Amino acid sequence: MAKRALITGITGQDGAYLAQFLLRKGYEVHGVVRRSSHLGVADHRLRWLGIAGDVTLHDSNLSDLSSLIRIVTDVQPDEVYNLAAQSFVATSWKQPILTANITAVGVTNVLEAIRLVKPETRFYQASSSEMYGLIQQERQSETTPFYPRSPYAVAKLYGHWITVNYRESFGMHASSGILFNHESPLRGVEFVTRKVTDGVARIKLGLATELRLGNIDAKRDWGHARDYVKAMWLMLQQDVADDYVVATGITTTVRDMCRIAFDHVGLSIDDHLVIDPELFRPSEVDVLLGEPAKATAKLGWTAETTLEKMIIEMVEADLARLSSPAAPTEPQPEIHP
Repeated sequence: MAKRALITGITGQDGAYLAQFLLRKGYEVHGVVRRSSHLGVADHRLRWLGIAGDVTLHDSNLSDLSSLIRIVTDVQPDEVYNLAAQSFVATSWKQPILTANITAVGVTNVLEAIRLVKPETRFYQASSSEMYGLIQQERQSETTPFYPRSPYAVAKLYGHWITVNYRESFGMHASSGILFNHESPLRGVEFVTRKVTDGVARIKLGLATELRLGNIDAKRDWGHARDYVKAMWLMLQQDVADDYVVATGITTTVRDMCRIAFDHVGLSIDDHLVIDPELFRPSEVDVLLGEPAKATAKLGWTAETTLEKMIIEMVEADLARLSSPAAPTEPQPEIHP
């Protein structure tokens, strides 16, 4: 029989790519979705990848333990991937309680549903490099101390440690992937990489004249989501659960990332980029640089897509979308709870 996977957050960037990856592996794929009154928005990424008809969706919310128990009972998954979250850092300052309820306590609800119904299920938690925050080491590994700098990062840290706790307390096969920034054409336009590629495409097509950003000197370790979902799967294929940093090991400034996008379409960054103080974070994470040696050694995983290749892919996708705005598969901005 085919393995069954249950993905929370299946309609997000990572969830859609993971669903595609697992389908190609022969899995029966189920997803948890939060009901939206915006008909057609929920599964747009799945439609963009051409897999919407190949997955089974279940209505639930990470704050509702009873519905999670029902879904785990019905699906009887071999693997559960918890990718759902209030995932936008900027929003977490405006909605800190919601972020805590979904991104933090929601992880406990998923783990508890598995523990009560099918404790042998293997569990993956999407942890985040934002947990490192005010970095304590130049390169961040699994042993680097955490210093979160936003309500989102604090909530992710709770989710990370409750996963460790359930692994150690109940013997569950529960692993966390501490993923550094990973992007794609499916990224929501409120995230900086997609904001840049969408903005550059609009300027190139004459639909805008400027791109407004905040701190462009911040440095990030950027990879492609398509590569990173493979690491998630590899973690759950191991005999022993563990935590892994997933990163490229290369850090780049927002400024240089922007330059790649502008250069690709033959435009000057200096002619169109505007720094807006209103877009600076209340507390900034200046540098993130992952050390993926453990993932390479134990999982055999390495990032395959360069930043330049990824940004060019994103720019080209945005140019195509904006040239055909009526296309039914056009990804829309991410809608948060």
